[in-house]
Amino acid sequence: MNFKLFLLIPFFCLLNSSEDDAVFWGKNGHRATGKIAEMHLTKKAKKKIDKLLKGQSLAFVSTFADEIKSDRTYSKYYPWHYVNMGLDETYQEAEKNPQGDLVTGIATCVKVLKDENSSEEDKAFHLKLLVHFIGDLHQPMHIGRKEDKGGNTIQVQWFGKGTNLHRVWDENMIDSYKMSYSDLADNAEDLSKKQIEAIEKGTVVDWVNEVHELTKEVYKSVKVGENLRYRYSYLYFNTARKQIQIGGIRLAKVLNDIFG
Repeated sequence: MNFKLFLLIPFFCLLNSSEDDAVFWGKNGHRATGKIAEMHLTKKAKKKIDKLLKGQSLAFVSTFADEIKSDRTYSKYYPWHYVNMGLDETYQEAEKNPQGDLVTGIATCVKVLKDENSSEEDKAFHLKLLVHFIGDLHQPMHIGRKEDKGGNTIQVQWFGKGTNLHRVWDENMIDSYKMSYSDLADNAEDLSKKQIEAIEKGTVVDWVNEVHELTKEVYKSVKVGENLRYRYSYLYFNTARKQIQIGGIRLAKVLNDIFG
């Protein structure tokens, strides 16, 4: 499959990083992922989700997991935004964070949502987290190296202004294009049923390993201190858009499996 990168959203806390090391994502990517997911929900799933979220859209709740990071009460969820992996490792081979990661975080959310004994409040909370984490999974720098905090310490420039590799994919490239999240979602590629089914295949771990191949490309795409400009956007913005679409389709697949 020729799909490449997703640039979504969060604010990325890496293993052993402090709150000051965390980076806020732009919100458009996550919201576009949520909006695309809504296009692929079954009627039954949409009805149950609408009830849980009290009418709020997936796009609206998609940034919730970042917003709660300002409250240390929710600090245990910070590691759920990412996976630390060496470039030559698969998820199965990589050292696991004892505090959890994207894979275990998603699994926990799914478990709570499927549990008939979970309260409505608990289900709504974990649904909001799940929407965000599926988005995070499809941003390659959320499956990056521990030593550079997913590209946060790789300093580059964006049109002459200082930034880092993680932020280029989080914010700079999308913000420069001046598209709203609705524009991003509405202008996603027109895919056939077979193409959508191909995207939906696999497990969360399969998806992590797939996206990690894109992570390698991103690391190779820049040199430290490089001034990234129009050429970089030309080469990678469509890749990012495609990955946002993949994230939305897979989010819908997960939600349809949970809610019917």
